[in-house]
Amino acid sequence: MVLPSVSVVIPVYNAQDTIAGVIKAVLAQSYQGERELIVVDDGSQDRTADEIRVFPQVRYIRQDNTGPASARNCGAGMARGEILFFTDSDCYPEPQWIEKMIAGFFSDQIAVVAGSYDIANPKAVLAKAIHAEILFRHHRLMPDFPRAFGSYNFAIRRKIFDQVGRFNTGYRRASGEDNDLSYKILSSGYKIKFQKDALVAHVHQCDFQKYLQEQFRHGFWRAKRYGDHLQMVAGDDYTFWKDIVEIPLALGHGLILFFSGMKGLVVLFLAFEVVWGLVMARRLGDGLILGLVMWARSFLRTAGLFCGAIYFLKYYLRKNKKT
Repeated sequence: MVLPSVSVVIPVYNAQDTIAGVIKAVLAQSYQGERELIVVDDGSQDRTADEIRVFPQVRYIRQDNTGPASARNCGAGMARGEILFFTDSDCYPEPQWIEKMIAGFFSDQIAVVAGSYDIANPKAVLAKAIHAEILFRHHRLMPDFPRAFGSYNFAIRRKIFDQVGRFNTGYRRASGEDNDLSYKILSSGYKIKFQKDALVAHVHQCDFQKYLQEQFRHGFWRAKRYGDHLQMVAGDDYTFWKDIVEIPLALGHGLILFFSGMKGLVVLFLAFEVVWGLVMARRLGDGLILGLVMWARSFLRTAGLFCGAIYFLKYYLRKNKKT
């Protein structure tokens, strides 16, 4: 059997501490077919370029800082492979990553094979909590053929990637561009295969403040995603009813606390999240931490969602007025 040619595309921005290890992991793949590695530097300001240039096997491309969606499209445009692989600059693929992902393309209807996460920093308390939630969602919620995938670990047929219009560069930050691509692929009649044993070890966030800032950003760009794909407001296979009800719960409890100071209701909301933390983590300590993380996160995501809704509503109104 002739193995398909593969192009691995990695967008990178200010990742001098991790990119060399990621490159080594990709170059060490056991896959015997033709492959290439393309790294697109999205205008890094640190020593990222120096770290990449150590590897002559890498096709290095530098562009102005326009976001990961743009960087991935740039790399894909330069690629020669039949199958495009995407991962991130802080994700270390296991040695059989490409082989396992290729095995998922057993039907012409399958446009995308998506993999899962391992954890690269298991000693970090916050990282362990984040990873516990991901494992719960991937192993308890995600079906074999999900409605969404993450850009950190997926492979796509190059022809279909071009056919559906690639990543939407309107998602300027790393939030929502992968979901947007997922929905475009499904609406074109293709399938997504979830290959849960194809892993990349991710360096999860260790700083709680930075994590909450990221969650605000996710909420902000979720507003655009819902505007572009209204049918997905009810959630996809990674999210479930808990994620939906957190929005009115966070909003309602925030308003109650602000206007009446009824802290007891906020405690009930915290208890709700802690229970889910225990269900997801299955360990007392990890569950308590995860519950606190999800409780705080719900307020930031909700705030981001409402700020995003106002911003994008104004944007679309200005755009329609001009036309």
